[in-house]
Amino acid sequence: MSEPLLSGKVYLDYNATSKVRPEAIDAITRALVAGGNPSSVHAAGRAARATVETARAEVAALVGAEPAAVTFLSGGTEADALAIDSAIADGVCRLIIGATEHEAVRETALASGLAVEVWPVDGNGLADLEWLAAALSDGPRAIGCLMLANNETGVIQPVTEAAALVRAAGGWLHVDAVQAAGKISIDINGLGADTLALSAHKIGGPQGVGALIAGPRARLTRQLHGGGQERGLRSGTENVAGIAGFGAAARAAIRDLPALTAQAVWRDALARRLSMAGAIVLGEGAPRLPQTLCVSTADFASDLQVMTLDLAGVMISAGAACTSGKVKPSRTIEAMGHADLALTSVRISGGWATSENDWIRCGDIWLEAHARLAARRRSAA
Repeated sequence: MSEPLLSGKVYLDYNATSKVRPEAIDAITRALVAGGNPSSVHAAGRAARATVETARAEVAALVGAEPAAVTFLSGGTEADALAIDSAIADGVCRLIIGATEHEAVRETALASGLAVEVWPVDGNGLADLEWLAAALSDGPRAIGCLMLANNETGVIQPVTEAAALVRAAGGWLHVDAVQAAGKISIDINGLGADTLALSAHKIGGPQGVGALIAGPRARLTRQLHGGGQERGLRSGTENVAGIAGFGAAARAAIRDLPALTAQAVWRDALARRLSMAGAIVLGEGAPRLPQTLCVSTADFASDLQVMTLDLAGVMISAGAACTSGKVKPSRTIEAMGHADLALTSVRISGGWATSENDWIRCGDIWLEAHARLAARRRSAA
């Protein structure tokens, strides 16, 4: 068997996708070996159904929901789409989306045919609640979309306060919690969200499986028609192995939350080192995920930073990893009013298997690369 690709390398791109947890691999393997269609009534089918329902309870526990509120889907993108389409079917007439929302929300909103209003953020990336209150007071019923934590900067949004405003106006609040799950404690009821999206591969589960969590006010409308799986909301035979891995990852994420929270110390130590070399920490004045660092450095292009570190065995990313592999100006950073930094920013993100030495090694390599670049520029001057 060949050696894993990541062996001996420093992987700090968990916000793009997490390393798969051993517990998830074990659950996936057991489900694949067991086989069985969860809609069948014989022994193998009942065992597969039990696997799905166990995972449903585990995913629900990750966000403080009841198992019946969980609908399994193909990932966070489908979850965002189902939430928005369901809100439209429920009678909302316009969409209000955060300026730093994920493309899954933004593109679904733009494709809806309804009026879309962009909800501005401040220089730290925090949504403007006064703007929201004014927008809700002037217009028909709306769905507000506000991600719990930004995938690039890690900035945690004031969702609870936004939910109170949206509910008072009779609207629907959808929260993309894909990036926040497993990194901070989440309670859907405390947040006041009507719908909440999750994705397995962000917490150490497999790619290609996610969930939409529905609050008591939300009425979901099915998009895929057929055999009526997932309580009639999402037809098609369930991805039993993927769902099993999702559940196992959710259970492990709850267990490992204190350890992940502790990574804030390692992140901040790296931020101080890079800041001394001229890097600017984005979102520093706002609450952030404990393992996410977004920095920008003048005259050190994002793609150059990523490639240089990759050649040295350290993997980070330039903004989001959901744009077909293209390095382009970060829309999130532009929305924060930092267009001048949008092509020189990188994201460094740890996860369940990250060590303190990984953060230190990243800093060592980055500083060496930055020093070499500065030396070349001085010699060329």
